[in-house]
Amino acid sequence: MAEKPTVVAVQKALESAKKRKFVETVELAVNLRDVDLSLPKNRIQEDIILPKGRGKKIWVTVIGGGELALKAKDVADLVISPDELGKLASDKKQAKKIANSTDYFIAEAPLMAVVGKRLGTVLGPRGKMPKPIAPGADPVNMINNLRKSVTVRTKDRKTFHVPVGTVEMSADDIAENVNVIMSRVESHLEKGKHNIDSAYIKTSMGPSERLM
Repeated sequence: MAEKPTVVAVQKALESAKKRKFVETVELAVNLRDVDLSLPKNRIQEDIILPKGRGKKIWVTVIGGGELALKAKDVADLVISPDELGKLASDKKQAKKIANSTDYFIAEAPLMAVVGKRLGTVLGPRGKMPKPIAPGADPVNMINNLRKSVTVRTKDRKTFHVPVGTVEMSADDIAENVNVIMSRVESHLEKGKHNIDSAYIKTSMGPSERLM
């Protein structure tokens, strides 16, 4: 069960948001303090599995061939073979389209260097470099976990945003996701929650509610 103050703040954010013609994402905004993010060692980058999921479709693309491609065919949203990888690298417009529509990439470990060389300039800036998987491994569990995951990435700014669900989810479920993320963020910080200046919850276009 999520902590009561978090549930109350989430409920207020949901109630104060206007009804839209699309399903709004609910976002967590965190402001850090007394952390030197110019030092890479102090930055946070972690994929966190949300206990209540994302509340929407998350797209996963697999790059690989042979047995991995066969196993991924029915569970991934897109499978790119090694041959197709070369063609994609020469079509920057299509590469960007796939990069923008895909939330997570998985690639056969031996192809990681090739992917980096061919698509690094497209995937790198978007924080979407593939996660490696052994050739022939079953990708089902990895894909299913990624569909419930969010990536916390601070870069060099002390403010970062993380999607924690959608307005169609309950306040309790969203709050549970929020608490898991906050706990993981605190574990990365030298002084834990004392390095967090403030945190807010809001819908994509709605007003924010302070969590802490």
